[in-house]
Amino acid sequence: MMLPKLDPDFVPAYVYNKEFLKTASKPFSIAVERENGLIYRKDTFLSDDEEKNNFYVERLVKMLLWAAGGFRIHMAGDDKVFEFIKKAYTREGLRKFDVDFWETTYERPFEVVKHEFSDMPENKEVQMHIGRHMDGCRIGFDAGGSDMKIASVVDGEVVHTEEIVWLPKVNPDVNYHREQIKHAMQVAASKMPRVDAVGISTAGVLVANRAMVSSLFMAVDKEKYGNEAKNVYIDVCKDLGYKMVVANDGDVAALACSMALNETGILGIAMGTSEAGGYIDKEGSLRGYMTELAFAPVDYNPDSSRDPWSGDWGVGAEYFSQDCVIRLAPKAGIELDPSLTPAEKLKVVQKLHEEGDERAKDIFETIGTYFGYAVANYSDYYDIANVQLSGRVTSGKGGEVILEKSRELLKEEFPELAEKINIFLPGEMERRVGQAVAAASLVEL
Repeated sequence: MMLPKLDPDFVPAYVYNKEFLKTASKPFSIAVERENGLIYRKDTFLSDDEEKNNFYVERLVKMLLWAAGGFRIHMAGDDKVFEFIKKAYTREGLRKFDVDFWETTYERPFEVVKHEFSDMPENKEVQMHIGRHMDGCRIGFDAGGSDMKIASVVDGEVVHTEEIVWLPKVNPDVNYHREQIKHAMQVAASKMPRVDAVGISTAGVLVANRAMVSSLFMAVDKEKYGNEAKNVYIDVCKDLGYKMVVANDGDVAALACSMALNETGILGIAMGTSEAGGYIDKEGSLRGYMTELAFAPVDYNPDSSRDPWSGDWGVGAEYFSQDCVIRLAPKAGIELDPSLTPAEKLKVVQKLHEEGDERAKDIFETIGTYFGYAVANYSDYYDIANVQLSGRVTSGKGGEVILEKSRELLKEEFPELAEKINIFLPGEMERRVGQAVAAASLVEL
């Protein structure tokens, strides 16, 4: 097994699962249910070891929830595992963050339901076409955790792009978010004769243009200002008189790739303040999956890094983000000034890498190894032909190293996947503002 240079204790989810299934023969079924009765089902097997079964299923349920979304877990095949998962997914249980997240998203109670195999719900999916509209004068807006990227697009021509620094994740005042977003849109509007529509790409889970849950508003008091945070994009565009559509940033990343290359079967991964994911199927449509891979398991080592928001360990946010670069820096022997913002710390490491510092290169090689294993794991849940990397972590030479290392890992460890899956980077400018341009295409006039 190829181990990450700076993390020899890494336990890849894909490798663990395959090893577990070699000695598992007892049938078991899991399905997660989301809005309108949509179902994502996974049939698998259990072993004779109760403790290992609990661990395996808990990680698998976690992956399914964050790959597709859901407010109800259906299970069949083992009463003890069912009881373990049911206890974990309560407001006092091991996965209380997940329960709160999905209850907030779907505005209904979270449930874990036991079935006989004959009663298990079957897969039920939906296909949705989005974007690809470039007529008129459009604003594309991409809200990240460290900056907002804007694009002014006139009849398909990009006339202006800009990155505007902000600090949403540490600001508890929802008015700060509202005014910053409004200002950025006004800057984009000033570069065009009029505004026909605004397309918004944002971190978080979206329902009817509402940001039901988003790390951008993690400092905002949910009890006092939760509804204002959920409606912030709607309210700003209403104030400005703009027609608008809001989409998840990962989905927009995948859309940007599909538009640029005229390809489908795309998993878009943006490595920025956190990890964003989006999936365009082989017919060029969305499946309605949440694809919140920032909280999906990557590392099965229980002593691995913990995500400060969810409290879980080994999830994508700690491996494919600027926080990962910062976490690995001391392991590489790089000390970063604690007074710097996370984005500034990332830039310090990137600058060292551009200057030929091998310690910085080790960080990006480690992320590339992580990512190769993650792509293998993602392929068990999405039908993937292409994986596009984007986001500030992939800017400069670091992105090339991540790409090269992840391709190398697939080729050496999983050659059958390497033949089917193309991992690639767009051009430098597209990496940084491409999502904003794709977001501009969301609204049909």
